[in-house]
Amino acid sequence: MMDDLRELYQEVILDHGKHPRNFRHPDDANREAKGENPMCGDRFMVYLTLKDGIVADVAFQGRGCAISTASASMMTELVQGKTAEEADTLFATFHDLCTKDDDEQGVHGDVDEETMEKLMVMSGVRQFPVRVKCATLAWHAMNAALHGQDSASSDQY
Repeated sequence: MMDDLRELYQEVILDHGKHPRNFRHPDDANREAKGENPMCGDRFMVYLTLKDGIVADVAFQGRGCAISTASASMMTELVQGKTAEEADTLFATFHDLCTKDDDEQGVHGDVDEETMEKLMVMSGVRQFPVRVKCATLAWHAMNAALHGQDSASSDQY
């Protein structure tokens, strides 16, 4: 089972890393935040278009390792069309998956099974503590943008 998850993790990272989704600057973005990981040079801008409490559009630009790029790409797909509250829930759930042991994790609200499976793929990063910041970087920037902040400090990761 663990080997299957590890193999899926590698496939997803390769796919999203080589072919990132929503890698652009939307013209109508009304929120943005930067995320920077000076330890490995990852640097992203995350752009949100919030309309009536819904993430109508989300995208990113920048550069980073395969893990940070893949995670940013996946984040844009998962957050698109969600309410601000649902995006908060996804952020908290993803952060727990990447940073906490299985028995400490929680689902912070209502996350459907399909989305949870997609998030679980990236949880393999826990096995590589130095890569956790890479995986969570864009998510922290998205969360900062969602809450009207212009950057996410690396201390938050």
